[in-house]
Amino acid sequence: MTRKQREAGNLELIGGRLCLDLTNTVSTRLKSLRREYLTCYDDFLEWSLHAGILTDLDAQRLRREAARRPVEAKAVLDQAIAIRETIYQIFAAIVHQRAPAMADIAALNSALTQALARLQVVPSGKDFEWQWVQDRRALDAMLWPIVRSAADLLTSADLRRVRQCARREGCDWLFVDATKNHSRRWCSMSMCGSIDKARRYYQRKRATRRAKA
Repeated sequence: MTRKQREAGNLELIGGRLCLDLTNTVSTRLKSLRREYLTCYDDFLEWSLHAGILTDLDAQRLRREAARRPVEAKAVLDQAIAIRETIYQIFAAIVHQRAPAMADIAALNSALTQALARLQVVPSGKDFEWQWVQDRRALDAMLWPIVRSAADLLTSADLRRVRQCARREGCDWLFVDATKNHSRRWCSMSMCGSIDKARRYYQRKRATRRAKA
């Protein structure tokens, strides 16, 4: 059986946090190998449905709304990609023990201000809970929980567990290392782990042949 082609609606959700899963909606930042999975607003809808942000009814409603407002839908897609790259730059810097650019932190805070304006406390039985404001016309509703996820991760103990796939030449996906001994190196052992191990095996075999020549 052949592996199903990667698309926005079936990408591996290996980030461990919603914000990191969003950063992984492009194959790599290397231009020569780059494949963008969010090429249109509908891709963003499909990914959001896959990631559990939207229900089927939500996605259908927003798809109809986007068809009526295509210019705004395109602007939301551009905004989503911009936020994705901001989040990626922040966490990639932290992974490599660099201070994130203040411009990126400012951009995240600006998006966070807009997102949190849509968050409210509502009764839940005898208790209360956070809930996003229901706005059937909000084409950017998927961005709100993503931005909050980034802020929550930045202020959590798990921040120091954020890693980047060790197969850097073809993948720069981010993930939270939840292993007990903090030993996870690849976004996925079945994907990049196998490729990286095969590459290193080939390099060792070639070095052995050269040594014997």
